[in-house]
Amino acid sequence: MTTNFPDFTPRERKLVAQTLRERYGMDVPIESAEAEIMLDQLTEALDTCPSLTWQERDANFVVIKTGDNRFRCQFYYIATEQFGTGKDEYDNIGDCIITLLQVQADHELTRKGIKSGMNAVDFSKANDGEEYYGPLII
Repeated sequence: MTTNFPDFTPRERKLVAQTLRERYGMDVPIESAEAEIMLDQLTEALDTCPSLTWQERDANFVVIKTGDNRFRCQFYYIATEQFGTGKDEYDNIGDCIITLLQVQADHELTRKGIKSGMNAVDFSKANDGEEYYGPLII
């Protein structure tokens, strides 16, 4: 188990806090933690990396620092319901946090049954395959 990964810098912590403040309109408590993750799939060894965690809107968020300017992230509701952003690693913490928040916000809408960004094809599928014709504009 390796534990010599760099901790989050004050600048990185400030950027995370500022981004969360902008997203939620309030200060969100951020906790420092350590995460054990498998960085090398070949050895299957677990590495201990610094992480930042917070909770908001029934979701738990984790950002893990895996090296200088290397970050991983995920959010989860319960241990068996974990989600990533579709990108394994980021080289910019700002991009990491913003993408994580966007993916979670989209997922939150989906969980509530709200459909957004639908087009005519999507409406047809949602309407038992019948053609969808938008509103008549005169």
